[in-house]
Amino acid sequence: MQLIKDFISDEDGMGTVEVILIIVVLIGLVIIFKKQLNDLVKKIFETITSETNTVLGS
Repeated sequence: MQLIKDFISDEDGMGTVEVILIIVVLIGLVIIFKKQLNDLVKKIFETITSETNTVLGS
């Protein structure tokens, strides 16, 4: 009977469950904001490219 009580009160696996839930939430946010993230990354790379061309004199 004590073995069953110890098994139920054991919380060693909680860290793994928490990490999995955090990953699921992050994936959900990426899916929800995919278009905005794509636009942001595209704008950042366009800025980098134009500034690089300015510095290089192209």
